[in-house]
Amino acid sequence: MESMTTVKKIETLIRQFLLAMLVGSVSLVSVAQNERIPLPDMGSSAENFLTDSEEEQYARAIVMQMRAFDVLVEDPQISAYFSDMGFSLVAHSDRPDKPFTFVVLDEPRINAFAAPGGVVALHSGLIFAADNEHEVAGVLSHEIAHITQLHLYRTLENTQRMTIPIALGMLALILAGGGGGEAITGALMSGQALALQAQINFTRENETEADRIGIRTLSLAGYDPAGMADFFAKLGRVTRVNGEGPPEFLRTHPVTVNRIAEANNRAMNMPRPEPTDGLDFYLMRARLRAMREAKPGDAVAWFRDQLEEPFTESRTSAHVYGLAIALQRKQEFEEADELLDELLSQHPARLAFELQRADLDIDMNRDEQALHRLGSLYHSFPGNHAIAMQYASALLKRKNPQRAETASVILRQQILYMGNDPGIYELYAQAANIAGDHVRASEAMAESYFQRGGIREAMEQLEML
Repeated sequence: MESMTTVKKIETLIRQFLLAMLVGSVSLVSVAQNERIPLPDMGSSAENFLTDSEEEQYARAIVMQMRAFDVLVEDPQISAYFSDMGFSLVAHSDRPDKPFTFVVLDEPRINAFAAPGGVVALHSGLIFAADNEHEVAGVLSHEIAHITQLHLYRTLENTQRMTIPIALGMLALILAGGGGGEAITGALMSGQALALQAQINFTRENETEADRIGIRTLSLAGYDPAGMADFFAKLGRVTRVNGEGPPEFLRTHPVTVNRIAEANNRAMNMPRPEPTDGLDFYLMRARLRAMREAKPGDAVAWFRDQLEEPFTESRTSAHVYGLAIALQRKQEFEEADELLDELLSQHPARLAFELQRADLDIDMNRDEQALHRLGSLYHSFPGNHAIAMQYASALLKRKNPQRAETASVILRQQILYMGNDPGIYELYAQAANIAGDHVRASEAMAESYFQRGGIREAMEQLEML
């Protein structure tokens, strides 16, 4: 029975590999040529452009491409925060039943985009440029409206030779070139492909409709409906003051004075939410900056500078949190320890601080203290992905077989809920290997490689079985 189960798993993975290799084939510049890509004909109706199954497959394929280009931010806390924001908006949209995937890209350009299959991507540069969660939610609601109103599919449908595989290939080139339109121009060598790129831009009517519907969604979801117009206007002001060309977001979503005025007028006629401190947003933004900065010392210097400014209490706490993470990355543990003590005394129940304390305890060889804290959190918040991943990782640190068994149980539960996260499979492979279950370890590593775009490495793992 065990061997039959293994065979079925391998067969499933091989079927997935076939899809991945087809999608991978359009990640090359050859997508611009006249080769026929052997993926399904998408039909002629925008409403039925993709079946539910195809939407799921293409969403997975797009995320796989992002992983292959190593631009996806997969920190569980950051991913969960912006996904929760996105799904809160979807729940109040015209199509709450439609599948969506929300991701953050480690990309400094100020941009965001919607892609086939309901994928909405935020660039880290956009998150850093926003003043508050309402502005980021405004961008997300705008991109969600592009998908719920079928703008992308209508545009693709109206282009006879444009197919979803070509769109995926263009996405690959966008990612490879850093997310800019210039990168596409430099990478695509044929006039036909350049014409196709021009034809997938949204029309002014699409943009106006996405504004109108997005602002309504913002308000219904409890965000400030002025967030969208505020962000657009701010980008325009920054551009004029600095004398630079417009940010990538304004190039792909052209904003006029009239458009901003219309958005503001709509927002004024909608209820405004009660003001909040915005601490969760500021914490995740600080975490993103502290963790993605190539040199921890640069992040330390940036946060110290910010702490000299008279910000609100919530933004100051977020800067202290970011500084603690950056100091920990720089292995200046004692100061990071003091900062976290200060934060926990002010906000004793804040999960982000609790998890960072446990992470620092591991780095300072206070394993039992970390495990006790994480165990309590795991039982207090069952199913929380960030807690489960950190708890499992802590259990595996000393390579103890009994603790590895416990980690395996935790990770198997996470696979049921978050099966598209390669980090779970990577940890599960470690746990299975320590516990002596080498077959499951190889299976899990194969899945982890596959979800990261490592087709060859995944096949090698399966061949070893």
